[in-house]
Amino acid sequence: MAPNMGIWEQRVGGFEGAVVTQVDEIDAFRGAEYALLSVLLGQAPTSDLLARVSGLRGDATPLGLAHIDLANAAQTTDETLAGREYFNLFIGVGRGELLPYGSYYQTGFLHERPLARVREDLALLGIERSDKTREPEDHIAILCEIMAGLAQGAFEADLPAQARFFERHLAPWAARFFADLETTAAAQFYKSVGRVGRTFMELEAEAFKLPQ
Repeated sequence: MAPNMGIWEQRVGGFEGAVVTQVDEIDAFRGAEYALLSVLLGQAPTSDLLARVSGLRGDATPLGLAHIDLANAAQTTDETLAGREYFNLFIGVGRGELLPYGSYYQTGFLHERPLARVREDLALLGIERSDKTREPEDHIAILCEIMAGLAQGAFEADLPAQARFFERHLAPWAARFFADLETTAAAQFYKSVGRVGRTFMELEAEAFKLPQ
């Protein structure tokens, strides 16, 4: 799906219950894409992360072009600027420009029913939250981390189970969140993250509609 995605390591350290299974190339690429989004949205990027992102390559597809844009954005920022941008967007004084939580996007409030549904489905999948994770489970970075683990076989789930998780917890709001990130005036580097996320969510939504 995306050239050079092997540079991204799967990140499932926030949750327990992982297994290791063989996955095909497409699912490996999908998992890497989710892992990329998770690490960029889970914390302010380090200089090492920005250097890795700047090495992304792309092609003429919409996602490939978004990767090129993201790589260029990484080359024109640094850890200090990107960290300040991350703070303004997602933390802020009081609150950030955007609230990256499924509950907020779907109800207008935090810690609502969408969060409870995520927790219910994680329990069904046998995935337990570890003490290292502070954010609620409907944070966009955590949901992407879970999808990375599902796609890459770290958590045991077949494609219908992945589709169900996506449809219940990402499809209702994630593309809208990424579109907001892509267009908010407070974003510079993260505009490109928004473009990658929006494009990938649209591709996933279409793919899960195909006969399985």
